[in-house]
Amino acid sequence: MFNRLKGRAIHSPDYFLLAAFLLLTVFGLVMLSSASSDLGKIKFGDTYYYLRHQITFGLALGLLGFYLGNVISYRRYETISFFLLLASIGLLVLVFTPIGFSVGGAARWIKVGPLTVQPAEFVKLTYLLYLAAWLSNKAANRVKGFVEGFLPFAAISGLVALLLAMQPATSTAAVIVLSGLIVYWAGGAKYRYIGLFVFGALLGLAALIAVTPYRLERVKSFISGGDVQGSRYHIEQALITIGSGGLFGVGYGQSTSKYNYLPEPVGDSIFAVIAEEFGFMGASTLIAVFLAIVTRCFMLARKMTEPFGRLLLVGFASVIGIQAFTHIAAISGLIPLTGVPLPFISYGSTALVAFLTMAGIIVNITKSIQR
Repeated sequence: MFNRLKGRAIHSPDYFLLAAFLLLTVFGLVMLSSASSDLGKIKFGDTYYYLRHQITFGLALGLLGFYLGNVISYRRYETISFFLLLASIGLLVLVFTPIGFSVGGAARWIKVGPLTVQPAEFVKLTYLLYLAAWLSNKAANRVKGFVEGFLPFAAISGLVALLLAMQPATSTAAVIVLSGLIVYWAGGAKYRYIGLFVFGALLGLAALIAVTPYRLERVKSFISGGDVQGSRYHIEQALITIGSGGLFGVGYGQSTSKYNYLPEPVGDSIFAVIAEEFGFMGASTLIAVFLAIVTRCFMLARKMTEPFGRLLLVGFASVIGIQAFTHIAAISGLIPLTGVPLPFISYGSTALVAFLTMAGIIVNITKSIQR
């Protein structure tokens, strides 16, 4: 039975992608150890608290997800993708129930025994699995048709975005929906449908910003400059931290901003810590690794004739690339602050599990490509 689940793996996996995912994961743990040591000592009396938690609940379960994603044929997910999405949406709803809990006014987590789960991270995986499977159905006119294609796509994307915005996790919603839109485009959707969706999404985002003061203040401070001791404090400290790294950095573990001035050094601001300790060269190398993963996935997708695997490669590459760009651009002052973690790097066990599972499925897909 296990051999049946594995499916047919005719070719070898793409070792470039395999090495890149391994590099990001190891580097993420190394950087988390540096970024969290002082914070862990101050808050928990344990220098390795965050690292230990990430290894126990993130890396261990993530490696299991990677293994299963790698050995189980990706085609198996096509028939169960709807149920996986339904389950993850159910988890999104649970954050608003008594088993969900809030941190800093955001209701994004549920408690499952010793585990703290952030359902939005699983939605990144299941939404793209479902969308790829849905668009691969040749019996329905889901690419060119308005009623059969555009309306269902807009409805499911809108539902996911709405549930995430209510948490609130607007930036996560934007990353997921934009990745889905790229998959919709790669599936052959008409440009007028894509334009209509983008127009509706921007209109909805503008309305959401207008009616929520904290979102409006964040955009205003980005445009006008804001108060460096108030709304712009986070970004100002991040820019100072990045700039202090110079060309080659101050050295691993030598960042002073990570515990004195920089908010969220283990999550939202971890790229700033990387830039300070490894400098422009180190930060550029990390960006190059993300860019190489995205480029390689798109190159392999072009070689695939089977639509489900091709769209999965496009979708997973998109969500990794868009989220990495969003994190780096936000902490560098190019876009408003978002709170989006850096894939494979930032602290967060659920995120690491989701991205490692994605990586396993990507590697499994590459086995079906003749290079």
